[in-house]
Amino acid sequence: MQCLAGALLLVCSSCAPVSSGSIATLAVPGRANANVSVAAAWSASEPGGSMDIYLSVKPEAEQEFSAPVRVNSTPGDARVNGEQPPRIALVPRASTVPAIVVVWTAKRESGTVLLTARSDDGGRTFGASGLVPGTDAPGNRGWHAVATDAANNVRVVWLDHRRMASDAKGESTHRHGAMAESGKSTMDMSQFSDLYAATLGNPASPASLTAGVCYCCKTAIAPAADGAMHMAWRHVYPGNLRDIAFTTLLEAGFARAPARVSEDQWMLQGCPDDGPAMDVDRGGRIHIVWPTVVTDQGAGQKVLFYASSVDGRTFTPRTRLPVEGQANHPQIAIARDGTLMLAWDEVQGSQRRIVVARSAGDEASAVPAFRRDRSADEAVGVYPAIALTPTTSIVAWTSGAPAESSIRVLRLRAVH
Repeated sequence: MQCLAGALLLVCSSCAPVSSGSIATLAVPGRANANVSVAAAWSASEPGGSMDIYLSVKPEAEQEFSAPVRVNSTPGDARVNGEQPPRIALVPRASTVPAIVVVWTAKRESGTVLLTARSDDGGRTFGASGLVPGTDAPGNRGWHAVATDAANNVRVVWLDHRRMASDAKGESTHRHGAMAESGKSTMDMSQFSDLYAATLGNPASPASLTAGVCYCCKTAIAPAADGAMHMAWRHVYPGNLRDIAFTTLLEAGFARAPARVSEDQWMLQGCPDDGPAMDVDRGGRIHIVWPTVVTDQGAGQKVLFYASSVDGRTFTPRTRLPVEGQANHPQIAIARDGTLMLAWDEVQGSQRRIVVARSAGDEASAVPAFRRDRSADEAVGVYPAIALTPTTSIVAWTSGAPAESSIRVLRLRAVH
């Protein structure tokens, strides 16, 4: 979720104001509602599999949400999931509300593409869907992130498998099976997975930044104060170690050598389907949270860690977050006073529950402490998203069985 000139962006059909500490339910009737994004745009799918992206605007704190607007111009062509939901960027404009740009994945005969659409009237209507530059290629791609840079350009980063497409004619077959049969490891296969970046509206901008990425884990992107763009992803290091990597894209196609955020030594013959989240504070410090597996009392446990950096080249030692179960899908947002707001889901018993935490103590510290916020203790669901308005922190997540799922929204007490 993000603020839109004081307005909160959410997808729903009929919504009421959300009071502090209460949980609201948002859903498009007759559809499975899931995959809420950082901007709270999510998918609504028909029983037969047709999927659309919807968006609704909440103009003021005490007003109801507007009627939902379908974002994709071709009905039913969206193909998103929890690790790659629709993403939103806001483009500031003088004397009027920001433009709303949505990016999502769609299926094509040769693989998957990234599509985008824009609203210039506060989310009441969207223009025709168009391709994200560089994504109309053979093979699959996705796990994207979007952000607006200092010049108000919308930048997109994604994972790309065009070099995994086995047929020169561009058919959507891939070489996972063939490579496995030939004895190649997942480490070998990762060398055919690339990290790409592009700028919307600039057909010359798409560029491959690095190979060897861990496919199926979400990426993260955030603007730097000097106009550059920070990017984070899960990389495959020698020995099949699945650690978080970071780079800064200084200009189109030119990025710094990737830095390893933390040497976690997580060896996995496959993809965790769980990537990093990142934000940058007003002082330029980079904050990253991510999942990895550690050994506790002789057993593996998936937990979350935090680290920060002032230069993007070296990061603080990792800090373990206060998880109480197998933790997944972290998100991060930064309040005006520098408080770090986190959300994730974790397995507790037979259920997945939503967890909210915040930094405590000295907000200027490079290694802050974190404490759980018990406001969400009764929340059951997966794939949270977190956002901050000027006075409130809000968490949204997917709840319920897949065929009958809805989006739940929790408004927490005020933040500074």
